[in-house]
Amino acid sequence: MAKPRIKGPWSQAAIDRFLAQARMPIRLSVCSAEGYPCVVSLWFMAAGENLLCITHRDSALAQLLQRNGKVGFEISPNEPPYFGLRGSGDCSLAPLPDRATFEQLIERYLNDDNQTLASWLLARCDEELLLTITPRQWFSWDYRRRMASPTPA
Repeated sequence: MAKPRIKGPWSQAAIDRFLAQARMPIRLSVCSAEGYPCVVSLWFMAAGENLLCITHRDSALAQLLQRNGKVGFEISPNEPPYFGLRGSGDCSLAPLPDRATFEQLIERYLNDDNQTLASWLLARCDEELLLTITPRQWFSWDYRRRMASPTPA
């Protein structure tokens, strides 16, 4: 597949840095059974040029993605100053290849803060699917400089 198109102020290196550091969920837009957009928030991590997420094999999301793997996405904080990434791409589903991928994702978002939730999630590991999002385009925006408070004179 061709490299994703990049629009906006960030280079591929800046995109890669942002994805490595971002701890907010990805908002994934999929096409509902009725043909309308549906947005789901998921934990994610970057893996090379792809984004990885995990969902339960019986989830509505898995069913929708099996019908149509074209997705839109956004990764950005909810509060100002506003910056982040949007894009579109193709999403494939596969059985989770190993427990390590799930452990990395849980560690990324939970650290050691909620071992009860981490244990519950890992107990269902064999029921999970790996979502691999292959971006076709990235669009970055960054209003941090514009929204910075002016320094008093």
